[in-house]
Amino acid sequence: MHGWIILDKPLGLGSTQGVSAVKRALRDSGYGPKLRDLPKVGHGGTLDPLATGVLPIAVGEATKLAGRMLDSDKVYDFTIRFGIETDTLDLEGAPVAESDVRPTRAQVEAVLPRFTGPIDQVPPAYSALKVDGARAYDLARKGEAVTLATRAVTIHTLTIADTDGDSVTLTACVSKGTYIRSLARDIALALGSVGHVTMLRRVKAGPFTLDSAISLDKLAEAAMGRTLEQCLLPLRAGLDDIPALLLEPGQAGALRQGKVLTGIAADDGQHFALDGDTPVALVAVSDGTVRVVRGFNL
Repeated sequence: MHGWIILDKPLGLGSTQGVSAVKRALRDSGYGPKLRDLPKVGHGGTLDPLATGVLPIAVGEATKLAGRMLDSDKVYDFTIRFGIETDTLDLEGAPVAESDVRPTRAQVEAVLPRFTGPIDQVPPAYSALKVDGARAYDLARKGEAVTLATRAVTIHTLTIADTDGDSVTLTACVSKGTYIRSLARDIALALGSVGHVTMLRRVKAGPFTLDSAISLDKLAEAAMGRTLEQCLLPLRAGLDDIPALLLEPGQAGALRQGKVLTGIAADDGQHFALDGDTPVALVAVSDGTVRVVRGFNL
């Protein structure tokens, strides 16, 4: 079992709980009588409990690519309700500010270009970022003042999907490190109002979309029916955005030993090295020289 299980994470489930659900499914499928006997499992990007959607779960050797998944772009659908700002910037929090201003669709459309491209944003106080060694949300819950540094992120696209009275639903393609709750807060403030997120759904994470995502019920059903392999995407599915590098047997053996290949006719950049259909390594190519970035024990 080496590859990806893409969950359509339900409301209220944490990312680590999603990992636990996959571990249980592996155990129920007979891959190990105990958790310590199971393949490694990890998630490829945290998703808030109040958010739903694409949560990539890496299994086996795919866990070596989980960090790369964290760095990938994401696409979200989210709804901003104008008129109330909460301390958590979502439905979970208590109101901290109110406004009678309700912007029109035209006004929202006019302000979106200000939030497209490279921008600076202040993360929410209720976030997992650390302040002097403590999680920001732990400090915020204790009533302590939380000051987080501004960070640079990129909003690749930002469009209106729907409007409904006090609310607007947007679709955003964003870089790693972007907080949608902060984006919603700042859009509302730019419109002379306040607001908070009432719906957040991740529809794409790296190469993975909702088309390949399964529900927890489907996961459990596959586990009990011993058909979990049918839910597993191949390891290379997490690398669909980079080119493959086909190796000769001797070259594959050298890379498995951590050696450097020279004189390889390939464009500079990262490649997915293959020995036939077997993944060998994620490699970096520079001037015909190939070095291993992450090797796979397959």
